[in-house]
Amino acid sequence: MNNPGLFQAKWNLGRWAVCNLLAIGLLCFWLWPTGQMLCTVFDEWLFHLLNDPLASNATWLHVWAVASLRPFDAVVGVILLTLLIRGDWVFKAVQVRQAALGFIGILLLLLFIRLLFSKLAAHMGWQHSSPSMVISGAIQMSDYFPGLEKTWELKDRSSQSFPGDHASVLLIWGMFMTVFAKRIGQVLVIWGLALLFMMPRLVAGAHWGQDDYIGGVLLALLALGWGYYTPFAAKVSQGLLRATVPVFGILKRVPMINRLNVIRV
Repeated sequence: MNNPGLFQAKWNLGRWAVCNLLAIGLLCFWLWPTGQMLCTVFDEWLFHLLNDPLASNATWLHVWAVASLRPFDAVVGVILLTLLIRGDWVFKAVQVRQAALGFIGILLLLLFIRLLFSKLAAHMGWQHSSPSMVISGAIQMSDYFPGLEKTWELKDRSSQSFPGDHASVLLIWGMFMTVFAKRIGQVLVIWGLALLFMMPRLVAGAHWGQDDYIGGVLLALLALGWGYYTPFAAKVSQGLLRATVPVFGILKRVPMINRLNVIRV
């Protein structure tokens, strides 16, 4: 269970610097007027490409309406967690508990960074409304399914869409898994799923592309840099491993649950 090589309790200054410099570079490009113009032109094209078919293709409308519901986020979470704790896929069976607890620590760090960055974005006036609220002729799925919006929180618009918090979670999962992936097939599956699950918010118009490929990537890079390339993940995972021993001891006695690698190892 305790694999000291999974997370290193020391700074990797080179990769830490790369993550931070890339994040700063993305922000600077986005704030640069020409960069902002390029992002907007691309995002408007992308929005029309994804959103316009909702008006004419019933299958496209229903598929993405379901994928835009809040409960579907829970389904996505289960899929990502399943791949994370699947023994002998990306992580060895004896590593999955430490990997899962380390990722939880990095995810909490991401949420903290996101909170600070959102306050900065609000203070600096970087926030903007989603494309479904700005672009003329945008198709809002809530107009087609008002009952789903009220009951299941169909997500198709936001008055503060930057940065893409949903995308940042998917991206930090993708980056984290990629760090440990050993085969190209694993990387393709990881990023195929991450990009697929980012799509609902883009199709529905809840987010601009730049909310994800600038804001989401920026947050994920900062979380990866400060979480994995510092002693943070090592210390958090070791602390959680010790703290959760009684919990896993109880779960080992639960039928079916005790067959999971993350429980039995």
